[in-house]
Amino acid sequence: MIFVTIGVLALQGGFIEHVNLVRKAADQINLNVKAIEVRTADELSQCDGLIIPGGESTTISFVAAQSGLLEPLRDFVKSQKKHVWGTCAGLILLSDEANATKKGGQELIGGLGVRVHRNHFGRQIESFESSMDLPFLGEGSAPFPGVFIRAPVVEEILSGSRSDSDVQVLAKLPGRVNKMKTGVSQANTKDDSGDIIAVKQGKVLGMSFHPELTSDARIHAWWLKSIVGQ
Repeated sequence: MIFVTIGVLALQGGFIEHVNLVRKAADQINLNVKAIEVRTADELSQCDGLIIPGGESTTISFVAAQSGLLEPLRDFVKSQKKHVWGTCAGLILLSDEANATKKGGQELIGGLGVRVHRNHFGRQIESFESSMDLPFLGEGSAPFPGVFIRAPVVEEILSGSRSDSDVQVLAKLPGRVNKMKTGVSQANTKDDSGDIIAVKQGKVLGMSFHPELTSDARIHAWWLKSIVGQ
C-alpha cells in the first residue's frame, strides 16, 4: 500500500485550510495520506511533499529564518528535489526573484525560475474571485473558484535557470496584460493572453490564488496523484 506524508508549513497563513483539503482530497481518491503541520526541520524530514500556504510572505520568511528552518526548506526543494506546492505567499517564497518587496527585501526559498510581482492585483480591499478554466484538471472540467487576495503574478520567466526542467505555464487569468519578456513553454494554455497565475518546474508548483479558501479539493487531489505517480 502506498503511504504518503504531506506537510503544510505552519508558520503563518492558511495552513489549517490546506491540511483539511489534503485530507478531503485523499479520501476522494482513496489514497493513504498523513497530513501534518510543519514547524521544525525534523517534521519537514518526514514529508514526501510540502505545501507552503497563502499568508504574509515576509512574515513566513522571517519566522522560518529565525527558527532555523529556511535552509532546510531550501535543501528540501533544491537538493532533495521533493514535491513542493506554494499558493499565493507560497508562490512568492518559491520564486527565484520577487519585485515590489518591502524595504530591505526578503529571504526567498527559491526553486522556481521565475520573477513574481507581489500584490499585483492590488490591496486587500481589491481582492476578488474568478471562475477559472484550469486545463491541467482535465478537458471538460468544471470551472475552479479562484480566490485572489493581494495576489502575486509571474511577470517573467527567468533565463538561465539552474534547474534541469523548464518552467511550464499551467494557467493564465484572461483579460489581463501578459508582461512576459522571455520565451516559455506554452503547453496546456489556450492562447498567449492574460497573466500567468500557475507554473510548474520539475516538482515545484506555484499558484497565485488560494485553493485552500474554497471547498473544492480537485487541485489538491491532482497534486497528490502527481506525487504518487512519480
